[in-house]
Amino acid sequence: MAFDYKKEYKEFYLPSRTPSIVTVPAMNFLAVRGQGDPNEEDSTYKQALELLYTLAYTIKMSKMGKHQLVGYFDYVVPPLEGLWWQEGVQGVDYTRKADFRWISLIRLPDFVTEEGFDWAVWEAEEKKQRDFSKVEFFSWEEGLCVQCMHLGPYDDEPATVAAMEAYATEQGYALDFSQGRFHHEIYLSDVRRCKPEKLKTVIRQPVKCVSWS
Repeated sequence: MAFDYKKEYKEFYLPSRTPSIVTVPAMNFLAVRGQGDPNEEDSTYKQALELLYTLAYTIKMSKMGKHQLVGYFDYVVPPLEGLWWQEGVQGVDYTRKADFRWISLIRLPDFVTEEGFDWAVWEAEEKKQRDFSKVEFFSWEEGLCVQCMHLGPYDDEPATVAAMEAYATEQGYALDFSQGRFHHEIYLSDVRRCKPEKLKTVIRQPVKCVSWS
């Protein structure tokens, strides 16, 4: 049976709809950086997703080709993720989508090294005759966060975020949007096939412990 990160690491991919504190370890990702409204037609965001998924499936289906990645095991491609921020904003302002800066991510299985990543880029470029240089091998340790499962449209996320922030404060934590720490979303539903009210999105916000005097 294929290894499924969502099922094996439920604490990171299937949290409760009640906020909780979690420490997220280091992981490696396929990543593409960009900016602008992700909902625009032919946006750089949608182009980034095409690049990410092509490389993700190039790696997954490498088992069918001549090049065997060391340590390969069959797995379910992990869900799409996104890191979001805006200059001068603590967290994100959902009314200013044009100002978004983002890093779109798909988690890499543990056997994929930078060498394996380089091979996948070469393989995809050879097969698709397309430039994949915007995709990077991204190592990131998220650390201490407050997280929650959001059910419903993306535009309704502010209410969930507010509940998360209130919970974090009650538990003795403060938001920590410092260098390299972002508003983080993990998309568990296919927006093309799922009704808006049924969309499942894991939301994370970086936090730090606060000393009480």
